[in-house]
Amino acid sequence: MSRSHPQTIQLRSVGSQQTRAPLSPQLAVQNPSSHSWASLSGPPPWALGCLLALQHILVLASLLCASHLLLLRSLPAGGLSYSPAHLLASSLFACGVSTTLQTWMGSRLPLVQAPSFEFLVPALVLTNQKLPLAIQQPGNCEHRARLRVGLASHLLHPCEGPGCHSLELRNTSLQEVSGAVVVSGLLQGMLGLLGAPGHLFLHCGPLVLAPSLVVAGLSAHREVALFCSGHWGLALLLILLMVVCSQHLGSCQLPPCPWRPASTSSTCTRIPAFRLLSVLVPVACVWIISALLGLSVIPLELSAPTEAPWFWLPHPTEWVWPLLTPRALAAGISMALATSISSLGCYALCGWLLHLPCPPPHACSRGLSLEGLGSVLAGMLGSPLGTASSFPNVGTVSLIQAGSQRVAHLVGLLCVALGLSPRLAHLLTTIPLPVLGGVLGVTQAVVVSTGFSNFHLADIDSGRNVFIVGFSIFMALLLPRWLREAPVLLSTGWSPLDVLLHSLLAEHIFLAGLLGFLLENTIPGTRLERGLGQGLPSPFTAQEAWMPQNSREKAAQEYELPLPLQNLCPCIPQQACCLCPLPEDPGNEEGGPAEPGETADLLPGFGEQYPRSSREELRPH
Repeated sequence: MSRSHPQTIQLRSVGSQQTRAPLSPQLAVQNPSSHSWASLSGPPPWALGCLLALQHILVLASLLCASHLLLLRSLPAGGLSYSPAHLLASSLFACGVSTTLQTWMGSRLPLVQAPSFEFLVPALVLTNQKLPLAIQQPGNCEHRARLRVGLASHLLHPCEGPGCHSLELRNTSLQEVSGAVVVSGLLQGMLGLLGAPGHLFLHCGPLVLAPSLVVAGLSAHREVALFCSGHWGLALLLILLMVVCSQHLGSCQLPPCPWRPASTSSTCTRIPAFRLLSVLVPVACVWIISALLGLSVIPLELSAPTEAPWFWLPHPTEWVWPLLTPRALAAGISMALATSISSLGCYALCGWLLHLPCPPPHACSRGLSLEGLGSVLAGMLGSPLGTASSFPNVGTVSLIQAGSQRVAHLVGLLCVALGLSPRLAHLLTTIPLPVLGGVLGVTQAVVVSTGFSNFHLADIDSGRNVFIVGFSIFMALLLPRWLREAPVLLSTGWSPLDVLLHSLLAEHIFLAGLLGFLLENTIPGTRLERGLGQGLPSPFTAQEAWMPQNSREKAAQEYELPLPLQNLCPCIPQQACCLCPLPEDPGNEEGGPAEPGETADLLPGFGEQYPRSSREELRPH
């Protein structure tokens, strides 16, 4: 089945009541906001696409620099045998490869891959715990060599000279984190090939997705406040400019651009440039102001002692190999579980923002498998952080109300280009930390708001739903705080188990997703009450909106494999058939809402019918 040309899709107001039902042809014509800017103008021109890609690069850089800075600060005192510019370059290279694969043959959504905070939490737990004595002794090189992947037959020279012991400890900690990233990538890829997350995703309704998105947005508030505290004036100026450009000037359009749209007969079109560039323009302005005032100071942890080379080809043998230990295995398991839940939330959020159907299981399985491949590549290149779908970049899609596969492909190519040049990658560290904090603050706030907007899909007046939402959000924020401030640390006597428990209990989105999933699928409730019978509108024209079957088939093509790869599906082994779309069930083509009294519980014995919500039963008649 052929696939339509990738095009930018402008979003309507997310969560508004007008988007819950298809517009009639008369209303659709009278309401210009029901048509997307991209649907009228076709794919974005290459110049605008490059600007949008550069904008996503800045958002990715804020997440990249923040994660690396927090991780390097947690390492033992001392230097590194390789510069931070090479670390950033290797991460950018892995992110570029993963983004390209994700948009081409993964979930097929315009998702940017970046080192998410779900990798950072287990990495910090791993580096804050003391290394076993057999690993941290500088002279015991034979034991350390046996622990490295692929270096069992090599012996390392003992460390000699002042300061070498701290250097070895710092390098060993970073190599152990890289080993955890490799483990997480292998485990995540295995989960995707088995198809388990894709099938579990079918049981995740709005009451599972909404708390996860809210917690994912709120979980970064400490890091945002830390970076903004460097200079609150710059941070507030950036936030003010982003709000003005995206909201107050969002409807202002520039004069016509000299290109002929593909979908209309007119020779020009107007572009809401302030909204589309509501991240790039404020960052550029504040960056220039900070440079003129002399406030652009590179953090010591990210500063390079020597000038980085202009060209560098990342390869696994550049440095020492990742270090595999039982502690790294435990941290890798935590990374895989948390990033899988985070990525599934990104898939659902991005598809919902683009007014597409819920991602099918085969798209989720392919996406997680390729994200795992990207994490393996990042770990083998020496990066201490893997790749996963980026919530800040999805928040940028919601902020500028435009998403495009062409832009995502350009982001992947730019990341690969920056990864091949450590000198260019190191330029990203010159962005002031308050600017990075402001970008993360606005984009994470958008993620929180989109999470809250999902509540209207379910019966929020139901006492069952109120309990699930409140309990999931509160406990997901409480448990990590309790673990961080507990007077007595959780200790089982076995270091790998301690790392696993500390990592899982410190992952906000893992706790929110797990609690929401268990409560949603064990507490009885109707499908209508749970929001599983509510369909999201598709971003089609008014004529197509009155043809649900054709619209659904057209939207389903967004998740299908490219045409050359579709011919390979019959050759895929039976164990990996979950990566290919299955034929639709003809008995459920209409896809209408379920019966009001139908239940969908995972626990047996709950077959009671709940035709009305519990709050409605308490209301006076």
